[in-house]
Amino acid sequence: MADVTLYGFPVSTYVIIARVVLTQKNVPYEFHDLETEMGKQSHLALHPFNRVPILQHGDFRIYETSAIAGYVDEAFGGDPLQPTEPRARARMQQWISSLNSYYYPYIVYHLNHERLVFPALGIAADEKVVAAALPKIATGLEVMERELQQGQEFLVGGKPTLADFFMLPSVTGLSLTVEGQRLLADKPQITAWRAKMDQLPSVQTVRAAIAPFIGKPIEHARGWVNAHRPKY
Repeated sequence: MADVTLYGFPVSTYVIIARVVLTQKNVPYEFHDLETEMGKQSHLALHPFNRVPILQHGDFRIYETSAIAGYVDEAFGGDPLQPTEPRARARMQQWISSLNSYYYPYIVYHLNHERLVFPALGIAADEKVVAAALPKIATGLEVMERELQQGQEFLVGGKPTLADFFMLPSVTGLSLTVEGQRLLADKPQITAWRAKMDQLPSVQTVRAAIAPFIGKPIEHARGWVNAHRPKY
């Protein structure tokens, strides 16, 4: 059995990415839930920037999801999740960078926090944050829809790469909001892509693992009102 531990809290978007990649690569791992430790010394000893996930493999520890996903893909067996051809690999990296810069911030930090996370804690949504996010999300979806219309099943060619695994949790989270459902309604290519991704056993396994935590309050997220909420 691989000596692997993944640290994070269950419904973190980036933790979900890491869990799906580990599962897709058939890497046995232990999940250490940091929910009650977030921001405390035990957490900061693992990640000095107060984030998740963190991967421990034997005596090797690494944080940042892009680094974790790349390491898992290259350090363990199974079908590779990164193209070897330079242009395809660059396209994959472009999608991951775009997710980090243009999709995740507006979908998760702006929309999902205001519609899902804060209300579960009894904190009223800031409608200015939602209004500012929606045009940005719409632009991102238009780009994704257009790229998927190029005759390919996945974001980079005919099989899933890290690009798809990075993008899926944010798009899934978007679909949990009324605004997201409206924005996704006229995106048939994205809908078809999601359906293919949803059928992957790795995705289904991780979703089953996190299902008991969906919709429950994220207690440490109370601090996000000051730390993460945009100011408009």
